[in-house]
Amino acid sequence: MAPLHVLQAFSEQVEGKKMNTERRRQGPVPGGWAVFGGQRWLGRRCTLRGGGAAPRFPGNLLGERGKREAAGAGWGRGRGRGCPGASRRCARRWLTCKSLPPGALERIADTIADRLRVPWFSGAVKINVSLVPPLVLLPVLLHVAALHFLLGLIILTSLPVVVLWYYYLTHRRKERTLFFLSLGLFSLGYMYYVFLREVVPRGHVEYSQVVALTCGLILMLAALSRAKKDPGYLPIPAGNEKPSHQGLPNKSIRGSSSGLHGISGAASSRAVNGEAKGYCRMSAEQPEGVKKDWCTKCQLVRPARAGHCRLCGRCVRRLDHHCVWINSCVGEQNHQAFILALSFFMLTAVYGITLTLHTICRGRTPFLALLYCPGAYSDYSSALSFTCVWYCAIVTAGMGYILLIQLLNISYNVTEREARLALRDNTGRRLLGGLVIDTGQYNRGLLCNWGHFLSLGSSPPQRSAEDIV
Repeated sequence: MAPLHVLQAFSEQVEGKKMNTERRRQGPVPGGWAVFGGQRWLGRRCTLRGGGAAPRFPGNLLGERGKREAAGAGWGRGRGRGCPGASRRCARRWLTCKSLPPGALERIADTIADRLRVPWFSGAVKINVSLVPPLVLLPVLLHVAALHFLLGLIILTSLPVVVLWYYYLTHRRKERTLFFLSLGLFSLGYMYYVFLREVVPRGHVEYSQVVALTCGLILMLAALSRAKKDPGYLPIPAGNEKPSHQGLPNKSIRGSSSGLHGISGAASSRAVNGEAKGYCRMSAEQPEGVKKDWCTKCQLVRPARAGHCRLCGRCVRRLDHHCVWINSCVGEQNHQAFILALSFFMLTAVYGITLTLHTICRGRTPFLALLYCPGAYSDYSSALSFTCVWYCAIVTAGMGYILLIQLLNISYNVTEREARLALRDNTGRRLLGGLVIDTGQYNRGLLCNWGHFLSLGSSPPQRSAEDIV
């Protein structure tokens, strides 16, 4: 005879199946609480393994976006995926390595991102999921890398590869992400924290040196804040007008007060160092030029050297590139601040690396100490400092390459966008081993090119009196 607890469990299972059958006969639950197999679930319809009604979740718990994405997260409609009664099927798919329904992982990730909120005075604040990985992974990986030389070699080698892979992944999907901005800012803060906690207490760093490093960090953050502002977005036509592109050749283009909207034309140009500072005037006799400068996304005529950013979805004056490290475009209005932020970063990072190496590797030059430091792993504090120095050196090398390319482009008065277009159309010359592409269109010599760059954003585009009238 079977034990009493086995009979009781079998009785409860039979009773639960009867309740489910009775519930399916009665139809969907109008709201509130519902009972399924001896368990209570909040009311929202969802399909169980046998069909019929299933849990019902109120809107204040899920939210509008959560209602749409609940199916992919495990709380929505659909047989075999979603409801608590079908959770065993989902678990079985994972355990048996079977493929999930198309788009299931994306819906699960979106739903988790929608649920990730922090309580605040004015209500729960949603957190961007891309901000979280650097805050969690960077300290963990650096502490693990400090345990042994081989662990440090593996982690510091694979970390740039993973970051580059994620960059190409988001770039191919045309997605904006705060991952790189979060990684950069948190890296600065964490390196400064390690410097104050592990390096300064050793007594080999003077107070004035700490002040100088702190001032460099503050200046870099100020320049970065300025670089994140408006890069020079072209205003969108009022009223969201979307005139047809095909009608451009058949209409005469006359000046307007805005100087760039619609097919009515663009304002006149004022030549500055060979570049149209304002907006180029097009005429009916130049349909090809109009078609070339017409942006079908923003529905406006772009001025010279302006471009459309597919990530920001806006046209930018003198567009250079979209920088993932500031999560914004680099254009006419913020290019100077971008170069200034890179310069302050390079100076501050090199200075911090030098101070740290002089502290943990006494009697050696910074370059030799970076390659060989016998006492680096004698204690965990020195190992962590040395690991952070190598991490800073890798990041500084990457930023130094970006700064070098930018300085060369400024010297030849060419933007990254123009260089890519010249390579695509085979209209540019490779100089200095391919580091810079000279288009020859706006190059007026080193001094004139730098003078033009330093005058960017100093005055708004000019329009003639004829266009204003």
